[in-house]
Amino acid sequence: MANQQSETARTPLYQLGVELKARFTSFGGWEMPVQFNGITSEHQSVRNTAGMFDISHMGKFTFRGKNLISQLQPLVPSDLSRLQAGQAQYTVLLNPQAGIIDDIIFYYQGEDIGEQRGVMIVNAATTDKDKAWLLEHLDLKKVEFQDISLEKVLIAVQGPKASSYLQQFVQEDLSYVKAFGHLESKIFGKPAFIARTGYTGEDGFEVMVDPEIGVKLWEHLQESSVIPCGLGARDTLRLEAAMALYGQDIDDTTTPLEAGLGWVIHMDTKEDFIGRSVLEQQKTIGVQKRLVGLQMEGRNIARHGYPVLSKGKIVGEITSGTLSPTLGYPVALAYVPTQLATVGQELEVEIRGKAYPTVVVKKPFYRSISRLVK
Repeated sequence: MANQQSETARTPLYQLGVELKARFTSFGGWEMPVQFNGITSEHQSVRNTAGMFDISHMGKFTFRGKNLISQLQPLVPSDLSRLQAGQAQYTVLLNPQAGIIDDIIFYYQGEDIGEQRGVMIVNAATTDKDKAWLLEHLDLKKVEFQDISLEKVLIAVQGPKASSYLQQFVQEDLSYVKAFGHLESKIFGKPAFIARTGYTGEDGFEVMVDPEIGVKLWEHLQESSVIPCGLGARDTLRLEAAMALYGQDIDDTTTPLEAGLGWVIHMDTKEDFIGRSVLEQQKTIGVQKRLVGLQMEGRNIARHGYPVLSKGKIVGEITSGTLSPTLGYPVALAYVPTQLATVGQELEVEIRGKAYPTVVVKKPFYRSISRLVK
C-alpha cells in the first residue's frame, strides 16, 4: 500500500530502492527512483539484456459488465470490439475537442459467466482525472468499476532477454504470448496479471501482483541479474522509440492526428465517439501542426520547452529531447507547422540564446530487432 502520510506517495517497492541507494525524484505525485547505478548503464541493460522498473505508481482500473465493451466504445477512438480475449489496445481518452485526456492501454480479458472483463492502465499523474471521467460516462448500473491503483504492484521487465528471466517464475510458456497479449497466471502461488507490453521500445512484460509478491519477485529477478532501472532510463528508452510522454508530448490540447497517433483511430468500424467530429474535420482539411522527430547536429541537446526556428522565426517548441545513449547523437520531439513537418526539413533549435541546426527525421529514432520478431 502506498504511503500517503507524506506529500508524495511511495510504492511498496520504495524501500528496496532505498537499500539499493537509488536517487529519487517526485513524479506524478509519487517518490520514484530516477536512477540506481546510472541512466546510461541502465538504458544499455534494457537494450542488450534486461532491466526492470517499478511502475507501481501507474493507475490500475478493472471493469466487469455484460456489455462492457459497448460502454467503453464511446470514450475512445479505437474499436475495442476487435479485441479477442487476451489482447490489448493502446488508445486514448478524448474530450469533446478531441484533445487527449490520457493515453492508456486496455486489456480485454474475455467473458466470465456472461460478463466481459477488462483491465486499464493509465498514467500516474492523471489517475484521478481519468477515474472521474470514466465514472462520469459509464453506466455504473451496468459496469462494475474498481480502482486497484494502490492495491497492486506493477513491475516492467524489459529487454531482449526479459522473457527468459521472467519465465522461471511462470508456469505458462511465455513464448506463446504475442505482443500486446496478456494472461492471468500465478507467481509464487499467487494471482498475477502478465502483459507483453512496455514503454521502452524493447520486448518485455509488465507484471501486476499483490505487494508482497511484487517485493519477492523484484528480489528474485535482481538475484537473476536483471538490472534495476529508474525513470531516467525509462525516459531515454521511450524517447528513442518515439513513444509520447503525457503532459509533454501529448495533452488535452493536442489531438491524436496532430500527435502522430492516427493509427489508434478506427473511423470506418466505429459508431460515434467523443471527439469524432473534430477528428473528421481534421482528416478533411488537415492539421495545423504535427509532432515530428528531430536529429540535432553535433552534441547540442534540445530540451523540453526550447524554441524551434525556421528562417529565424519561432515556429514550434521542443516537447522532449535527450542525447540518445544507443545512437550516440541528440534526438528530440517537437510540434511544428504541418508544412515544415516533412522528413528532411531543415530547422533550428534555440539553445541558451543561440540557434543550432536540426533536421526532421523519420520516427521512431530506434527500432528493436528483437521486438519486431515477436
